[in-house]
Amino acid sequence: MDPQIVRELDRPRFYRVGEAAAMLNLSAMTLYRAIHAGEFPAIRVRNRIIVPARAIDDIEQAAVTSNSVVDTASFTTPAPPARPQA
Repeated sequence: MDPQIVRELDRPRFYRVGEAAAMLNLSAMTLYRAIHAGEFPAIRVRNRIIVPARAIDDIEQAAVTSNSVVDTASFTTPAPPARPQA
């Protein structure tokens, strides 16, 4: 099997916020604040928040490709409006 494929299969698809923060050399609280402000992509499942590995890869690639600072908020989309309670 191709070594690149093996590396991709061995790598997690999602990170806990603390893990992602450590990768980015941030405090977990800073990353939580960015996520809650809609400035960093994440997935919420009930009370749990996880960060897709792909989001970190895409942000890194954009910074490297553009050779400049990228704003993580540009990697998020506004949350859909909440549905009214019946």
